[in-house]
Amino acid sequence: MLVVHVHVRIRPERVEGFLAATLTNARASLGEPGVLRFDVIQDEADPVHVVLVEVYRDGDASAAHKLTPHYAAWRDAVGAFLIWQSTALV
Repeated sequence: MLVVHVHVRIRPERVEGFLAATLTNARASLGEPGVLRFDVIQDEADPVHVVLVEVYRDGDASAAHKLTPHYAAWRDAVGAFLIWQSTALV
């Protein structure tokens, strides 16, 4: 199992668009055979901070996720919305 935490900070005026695009991607991702969980968590105390918690069966499933059309659409849509992002693998 591979668990990925993606921490992002979003431009305040782009939070709504980021969340909409990210929820669309998360729902589509859950249909992938190797995706076990995909959570989108917005920090109530700091609404521009969002954490994506992605759980994959293995590293191959994570790699396959990044080749899907819905991931590409999400990546292309939200890139300009971000202030910064970091990823930690657990």
